[in-house]
Amino acid sequence: MRAFLQARAPKSWSRAALTTLAYGAGWTLVAVPVAYHGFMTDDRDTVIAGHDARVSPTRDGYATVNLGAYLPDVRYPTDRSIGVLIDLGKTNVDNYQALIQRYALIASHPEGEIRKVEQLVTDMALSNAVQGVAIGFVGPALWLIVGARRRRQLVTAISWKSAGFGVLVVSLVALAVTVEPWNTPHSPSNVEAASWQPIASLMPEASIPEQAQPLQMQGGLITTGTKRLVQSAFDTYRTSITFYDELVDTAEGLADLLRQPEEGEQVAILVSDRHDNVGMDQVTRVIADQGGASVLLNAGDDTSTGEPWEAFSLDSLDAAFEGYSDKYVVLGNHDEGAFVSSYFDDLGFTVLDGEVAETAGGIRILGAADPRSSGLGNWRDAVGISLEEQGILLADTACAADEGETRVSTLLVHDASLGREALSRGCVDLVLAGHLHSRVGPKEVTGDNGTTGSTYTTGTTGGAAYAFALGSKLRRDAMVTLITYRDGIPVGLQPVTIKTTGTYDVTPYIPLPAAAG
Repeated sequence: MRAFLQARAPKSWSRAALTTLAYGAGWTLVAVPVAYHGFMTDDRDTVIAGHDARVSPTRDGYATVNLGAYLPDVRYPTDRSIGVLIDLGKTNVDNYQALIQRYALIASHPEGEIRKVEQLVTDMALSNAVQGVAIGFVGPALWLIVGARRRRQLVTAISWKSAGFGVLVVSLVALAVTVEPWNTPHSPSNVEAASWQPIASLMPEASIPEQAQPLQMQGGLITTGTKRLVQSAFDTYRTSITFYDELVDTAEGLADLLRQPEEGEQVAILVSDRHDNVGMDQVTRVIADQGGASVLLNAGDDTSTGEPWEAFSLDSLDAAFEGYSDKYVVLGNHDEGAFVSSYFDDLGFTVLDGEVAETAGGIRILGAADPRSSGLGNWRDAVGISLEEQGILLADTACAADEGETRVSTLLVHDASLGREALSRGCVDLVLAGHLHSRVGPKEVTGDNGTTGSTYTTGTTGGAAYAFALGSKLRRDAMVTLITYRDGIPVGLQPVTIKTTGTYDVTPYIPLPAAAG
């Protein structure tokens, strides 16, 4: 190859440049096909919309969802050359009506799920690109290992006809690996393209929301029962989109009602008891933006059972608060098991576990998971230590920090009773909690050392009546609270109530005792 390049190259080209070009061509001939083939045959296991799922890239430019044997597959254009196939597996719902309603509600606020799939595809692309780059060096490496003398011996032993044939074979193999003419793009059930039809043509009698118009389904699998399920899903989708989008629009005008941070102040937004209601996440983010917040404090119960199928709720909160570097969470009594904690950790949240953490703005935070677990009922089962014992451990840590002149300004817990001991000793400025699904406080507490702190319980951010809040509208009034800090010390708070009627009730700013000190 280098001899051919020398014959064709301008005289000004140096031998080193020609050698580099030859090596580059050899590397590319291997690296690109290997990387592309690896990417197009790769997949990742994850959880999507409450299902175990497998995600793999395609070349058809569609996001295709394989819904299994009893529901028609659907696809939506990605507006890119690369698509994705999502094979859904098992889930905890065995009722198709409930399953379809869940799909509709998640689809109405899909930011978290879209972000997860995009990250998985990006990860596949990067990992296979790295592999291709590494394998691409095999060709140049072999060239160097063989050495100039042995290469000359091989060249004299090979005829031009054989060499040309070899180059042709290698080129054809590289092209075949890249294009894969034998392998059509991923498609559920290997159906022909003609079987995909716009949803509007399959269900002309249905009222299809504008956002769903590009959706396509497999026409051969549509039955009367399926049409009823799909129409019900669209009704739920439309209601959810309308209700929460209007809440977002209204929230964008709340700035004049919210106290704005002054110089030297930092604002945190407190959420709790979301219970899977992803519809409220964008609403919460807009309120945070209008109030100048830069820290997220989460008092737990983001799920109803703590199971992996509820990953969509955690993904949604993460997507809504993209760009926040300070995100702190404690687990509630419904976030049972190890899944929620490990998943939040993977998402980049700081999961408080009894150690003091500090924000970029100097707010020292202490917290720990609720020592209880719950199912969807109203019972509570003690796990490990009791609430009282957990509260004593937190108080010991807070008081040790106070003695070490690194006083904890905020104790973040799910149940305010976990902060009672720390307040009674005067070792924290503010206890923040949730759990009750309604607001309590702020209430001042003077500790044994004469220091006054406060305890405050915010209402349910998800509008949860019980342990489940996912729905096309709020089940009860929802709430978030803005906490203002000055030099790391809490100086005031402002609750914002979101009514089931779609209106807002903004409570006037409430100064805390630390503001006077």
